[in-house]
Amino acid sequence: MSLRRRQRGAALLTAMIIVTLIASLAAGMVWQQYRAVQIEAADRARAQSAWILQGALDWARLILKEDAQNNRNKAVDHLGEPWAVPLAEARLSTFLAADNAAATDDDGPEAFLSGSIEDAQSRYNLRALLGGPQVPELEQRVLERLCSQVNAPPGTAAVIISGLRAAFPAAASGASSPASGAASGPEVSDSGPLRPAGLDQLAWLGLSADTLERLRPYVVLLPKLTAVNLNTAPREVIAALFDGVDLASAERLVQGRKGRPLQNTADAAAFLPANVQIAAGRASVDSSFFIVTGRLRLEERQLEQRSLIERQGTNIVVLARERISQLLER
Repeated sequence: MSLRRRQRGAALLTAMIIVTLIASLAAGMVWQQYRAVQIEAADRARAQSAWILQGALDWARLILKEDAQNNRNKAVDHLGEPWAVPLAEARLSTFLAADNAAATDDDGPEAFLSGSIEDAQSRYNLRALLGGPQVPELEQRVLERLCSQVNAPPGTAAVIISGLRAAFPAAASGASSPASGAASGPEVSDSGPLRPAGLDQLAWLGLSADTLERLRPYVVLLPKLTAVNLNTAPREVIAALFDGVDLASAERLVQGRKGRPLQNTADAAAFLPANVQIAAGRASVDSSFFIVTGRLRLEERQLEQRSLIERQGTNIVVLARERISQLLER
């Protein structure tokens, strides 16, 4: 009798082990299927987001091309033009409803799109520091004034100058170098560190994230030497660009151009001190480089795409783009 009981106990234990194994295998299969569905959904959302942001970029290219056609007779770019008006955040279904009269707010996805076009030449181009075997004294003073205005740590200008000239030895020595080197991505120079492709990568030179954020609205690194557009530049850049110009004089120019945009650099003389010389090639009233930003917000995440665009006549060329995924705070 005891033997039979032991056999029953062993059979029951074996059955329980088999059931446990089957349940574990089933749970594992369900979890793998769930993960596969999640990955597929994430890939689909990523692809859809990329297409939506590409549409925002195409929208910006169309506006800039139309602006170039309107400025065929006289190239003047200012903040009163359509490209300078940002696209306020709107639910994606509102764009779909424009093509489908039957679409309603409940039909569209819970996604929100916004964007903007900024004039890259409204900022001081750090490439001006690379002209010749020696740093131009005027350009050095410009950068020092900008760093002082944003309360950057002492020595920031010297760090930027030495780092850029080490990364671009050919440009610093005056030799010819590919104009697209700074926009096509990081490259290794012949005898120096990686070449930064944009402002964010100046962190390689030892600048802190806080310092870069302070400088971001006022400096830029473009693939070629450019003039500052006095129609779009903030007062801080205008005051730093010329010797003898303070923030008050720069503010007069900013307020004056609101009523009537500058048609040429000579128009700026009416707002600046009489002894200020506006050298050719350092200031302009038109622009060729723009920064296009598209933002897609979906629930607690936001995907942002920044693109650097060069306008060559009516031809719009995308030089570089980057995407940043952010987790929004609730």
